[in-house]
Amino acid sequence: MTLVISKEINCIGDNCPMPLIKTREAILNSKPGEVIKVIGDHPQSYDEIPLALEVQGKEIIERKKEGKVWVIIFKN
Repeated sequence: MTLVISKEINCIGDNCPMPLIKTREAILNSKPGEVIKVIGDHPQSYDEIPLALEVQGKEIIERKKEGKVWVIIFKN
């Protein structure tokens, strides 16, 4: 089964709290079940976004780092 990304949020160059704010906006503007991909490079956001998603009961599909850039894919 191929994963279909509904929204991609580019947070490269954004510092806290912008990646988290953009992620929350994407959740509010998406339907339940849609898949959202967040790309960033702010180290603290890589840890704080999954914590916020967990509190909201969102399913994290993938979380990976490639050099300084990270990707978090989750289901709304």
